[in-house]
Amino acid sequence: MTTNHQDNQNHGQNGLQVKEQEVVVVMVPFPAQGHLNQLLQLSRLVSSYNIPVHYVGTASHNLQAKVRVHGWNPLNIFNIHFHDFEIPPFVSSPPDANGTCKFPPHLQTCFNASKQLGHPLAQLLVQLSSTARKVIVIHDSLMGSVLIQEVRVIPNVESYCFHSVSAFSIYLYIWESMGKSIDVNDAIPKDIPSLEDCFTKEFLDSISSEYDYRKFNSGNVYNTCRVIESAYMDLLDRETMDWAHRQEIVTSNMVETAVTRLMASKEGDEMRNRAAELGRQVRQSMREGGVSCTEFNSFVAHITR
Repeated sequence: MTTNHQDNQNHGQNGLQVKEQEVVVVMVPFPAQGHLNQLLQLSRLVSSYNIPVHYVGTASHNLQAKVRVHGWNPLNIFNIHFHDFEIPPFVSSPPDANGTCKFPPHLQTCFNASKQLGHPLAQLLVQLSSTARKVIVIHDSLMGSVLIQEVRVIPNVESYCFHSVSAFSIYLYIWESMGKSIDVNDAIPKDIPSLEDCFTKEFLDSISSEYDYRKFNSGNVYNTCRVIESAYMDLLDRETMDWAHRQEIVTSNMVETAVTRLMASKEGDEMRNRAAELGRQVRQSMREGGVSCTEFNSFVAHITR
């Protein structure tokens, strides 16, 4: 990557010297652990290119992300900055262990309240955009609505939508929304588990409301690896993103069946050998010159252009 970082100093509104930056990145995660962790891991990757990263959220969710991360300490990386923003108080009902829906509905009030991050986030973007040549916002696919106004009115701000689910899942949504009419050449396995009772209607409605904001993004970031999902990345490259507003999870009985096959069978031996080979290929892809390394270098070069 070829990026020149300026060392000039500017006087901010408070009279203190503010260091000018070429490019800064702002991460806007969705307040659920899997989402928090994915964008924190991405923050580490981006910061390794000597790009300052600002990770925003509530104090409790930022703390959750920091203490649950494995293998490294975010506080030891000088250019990852956490911003603890306040949101209105909210009341959560206790979890319902006997509910028919497996989704945790008691978290919905927290998800709704997190959409109030827009005002403090706007202030941060205005501040950063005044001292940086470019501000790159990478937001979770469920958090686009909190920043759309600023992305539209601040000329040196670009936003990118981060998809936390697999490329397979994303393409499955497209394929199903088109009535399964696209010839996918057996790319979609048969007997995909049903979505029934996976999510509450309120959560699905909140997902749907986010899709209207994606047209203002400059691009999409997928949490995947071409070594494993090249077929689905190629399919995504060929299709438009005008698709239905749905999500998917894998049911426990499918996992149990797969584990049984892995434990004691010739097929299981073949699957384990294939998994070991895939692991080797994935590790190779992250090394210098590997496909994942090359694609991430390309992304960094794009946002710092």
